[in-house]
Amino acid sequence: MSKQRIHLIAIGGSAMHNLALALAEQGHSVSGSDDEVFEPSRSRLANKGLLPNTMGWDASRIDSSLDLVVVGMHARSDNPELKKALELKIPVYSYPEYLYEASKDKTRVVITGSHGKTSITAMILHALNFHGHDCDYMVGAQLEGFDTMVKITDENEFMLIEGDEYLSSPLDPRPKFIHYKPNIALLSGIAWDHYNVFPNYQDYFHQFELLMECIDSGGLIIYNEDDPEVVRVVEESKNEIKKFPYGKPKYHVENRKFVLETFEGDLDLKVFGAHNMSNLEGARWICSQMGLTDEEFYEAIVEFEGASKRLEPLFKGPNFEVFRDFAHAPSKVKATLNGTREAYADRKIMAVLELHTFSSLNAEFIQQYKGSMDAADLAIVYFNPSVIAHKKLAPLSPEIVQKAFGNEAIKVIDESKALEDYVLSNAGQHEVLLLMSSGNFDGIDWSKHFQ
Repeated sequence: MSKQRIHLIAIGGSAMHNLALALAEQGHSVSGSDDEVFEPSRSRLANKGLLPNTMGWDASRIDSSLDLVVVGMHARSDNPELKKALELKIPVYSYPEYLYEASKDKTRVVITGSHGKTSITAMILHALNFHGHDCDYMVGAQLEGFDTMVKITDENEFMLIEGDEYLSSPLDPRPKFIHYKPNIALLSGIAWDHYNVFPNYQDYFHQFELLMECIDSGGLIIYNEDDPEVVRVVEESKNEIKKFPYGKPKYHVENRKFVLETFEGDLDLKVFGAHNMSNLEGARWICSQMGLTDEEFYEAIVEFEGASKRLEPLFKGPNFEVFRDFAHAPSKVKATLNGTREAYADRKIMAVLELHTFSSLNAEFIQQYKGSMDAADLAIVYFNPSVIAHKKLAPLSPEIVQKAFGNEAIKVIDESKALEDYVLSNAGQHEVLLLMSSGNFDGIDWSKHFQ
């Protein structure tokens, strides 16, 4: 690929800054802009000389010497740099459109679904790396052992992409994954999310109908047969592609470890939960399409410790353990808690969920959480009223939240110091603490309490 001058609008985003690093590594001349850049993006860009000298948007950054512009979701449609690029007729790509351009001559493997995408993608990359199989990739979360979560080369045969159903760019409301035109796709599950974009379930489901249509002719989909909505969207599709279902593999739990039953014998795993067993089986199917044998996959997967913030251990003592998980959507919360209960059937679990996203703080959508925390011995739900006000949503009360979860035993707290005190005061009566949030519990430093 010839070297180009590329400008990234909203360079500081989690995905965009990784793309900037990958493009610079590939030898392109990269510039960028943003109105604010937070850590760790800030330091990572600065270390490579890619952090904008000044924050904010400036149309003078855009001139005809640029070969193309990539625009991130953080930018608005009236962004002055975007408008200038369009006026000068410089090619403008959304993030997913550019990834397709960079991989259109490769075999594109796209991992999709409402939950499990990052874990499945991480399992695949782990197995491939374990056996020295190189591929290009894009992953939505930072994985241990990887400098950047985007890799683009000229020579690799495969491009592995974590593809989500969220909007492509300020100019394009279509889901990201349709731009990738997968040769091979995996669909792990469908559970309504992103209420602010998809205000009803049918709107959300339709995104996966679009996914089925965009799979390349002659391609294939590997899909979770345990999810009836996944089965429905696959079976209703008229796209002439191959369809391969997968389910949970055989396993059992022994001494709080999940043990995979294979033709190679029983294999002790470092991850747990029925949802991760399903994720593992999906990853095995994909790896078989990318050149790994089942023997090679199993050899690698016993060393897999999980993706960052996915049931991540924060503390492990003889009588008390703490886990942190990114779970925030109803299906993810339920799967994470049920998986923890399956592994720790003989222990008392305290589960804490922070309602932080637009969807989770919406009085209508919150009804989807009913029953999601019933597996805990003590369930705590936390929300910050000021975050609700900032998002311009209708106020919530502890009574509304408790009713939505459908469990009178749930403790609902709306002040961070009260949450911290309550968790610490109850820690002694429980052996497992599970912290679930896509936020940070308003800055509570849990690690200082458990060392």
